[in-house]
Amino acid sequence: MKAAFIEATGPATNIHIGSLDVPTVQPQQVLVRTAAVAVNPIDTYIRSGNVKLELPSRYIVGCDIAGTVEAVGADVSGISVGERVWGSNQGLLGRQGTFAEYAAIDQCWLYPTPEGICDEDVVAGALTGITSHLGLHLHGGLQSGEVVFVNGGTGGVGSAVVQLAKAAGAIVVTTVGSEQKRQTALELGADHVINYREEDAAAAISKFVAEGQPINLWIETLRTPNPDVTIPLLAKRGRYLLMAGRDARPEFPVGPFYVNDLRAIGFAMFNASAEEQRAAAIDLNSLMADGKLRPLIGKRFSLDDAAAAHQLQEENTLTGAGTLTGKIVLTP
Repeated sequence: MKAAFIEATGPATNIHIGSLDVPTVQPQQVLVRTAAVAVNPIDTYIRSGNVKLELPSRYIVGCDIAGTVEAVGADVSGISVGERVWGSNQGLLGRQGTFAEYAAIDQCWLYPTPEGICDEDVVAGALTGITSHLGLHLHGGLQSGEVVFVNGGTGGVGSAVVQLAKAAGAIVVTTVGSEQKRQTALELGADHVINYREEDAAAAISKFVAEGQPINLWIETLRTPNPDVTIPLLAKRGRYLLMAGRDARPEFPVGPFYVNDLRAIGFAMFNASAEEQRAAAIDLNSLMADGKLRPLIGKRFSLDDAAAAHQLQEENTLTGAGTLTGKIVLTP
C-alpha cells in the first residue's frame, strides 16, 4: 500500500512516500480503507521530534482518518465490512498513524460516519472536534448562557469551539486575522469577532467585559499564553483552559486568580479515555447531522504531497503565517 512515513524525525522533507505492507488486523482491530486524512499541529510536533515518542522504524504520520471498513478482527462486534467510519488518536502511544491507503485501528477509536456527511468533512473535524468538545464540556463544564472566548475562531480547534459553544447556548467571543476570516467566524456563529491585526485584542475584550459580560470560559489555543492579560478578564469562578504552549513559562498573577475563585485547567486530548472520546464523537455526529457543526477545510492535498501539507501546517502553527483557514485534508 502507499503510505507517508518517516524513518527519522526532522523537517517535513523527511516524509517519504513509499510502499508498505497492508497491516495485519489483530482480533480487536478494524482494517479501514482510507478515504481522507487530516493534518494537526501534533502531527508536525511528532514528525519533527519536538514531541519525543518511541516510534516504529518506519512511522506512518497522522492522527485522523475517515474511510470504509475493509475487514474486522475476530473480537470486533457492531462494525461491518462496508460501513463508513472515522476516528482519531492514532500515531500515538505506539500506534501507527493514518497517512496510508489502509490502517488497522482498534475498534474503540472508531465511530460511524453520519449519513450524508462526506469523508473529507468528517475527517476535518476529527481530532479538533473531539478536543474542542472535551475542553468545553468534560473539562470546562460549559453552561448555556455563559461567555466563551477562544483565539483563532477560523482555525481547526477555534472554529470547532465557536460552533460547539454556540450549539450549547453560549455567547462566543473570538479573534481572527483578516476581514474575510471575521466574516467566516460570524457565519460559524461567533457573537463578537475581533480582528487582532486592526485593533488591540486585549483592549477590545476588556471593553466587552466592562460592558457587563466577563469571560466564563477561556479556551487558550496560543503557544504563548499570557495569564496577566487573561485572568483579569475572567468572571468570578471563571475557568482558564490551557491546551497549548508546551514550552511556555509565563508569569502568573496569583492574587487576581485566587480572590476571584478562578480555576486553571490543563488537558490534552490523547489523555481522554476511549469512552470519553466516544461520548464526544457521538455528540459531534449528531451536531454534524443536524447541520450545527461544519468543519472548515482550508486546503486539500493528495497523499503524495504529505510533506507540503506538513510544511503548510508548520508555517501557520509556529510562525503565524496566516495563510490557512480551517484544516488541511489529504486523500490517497
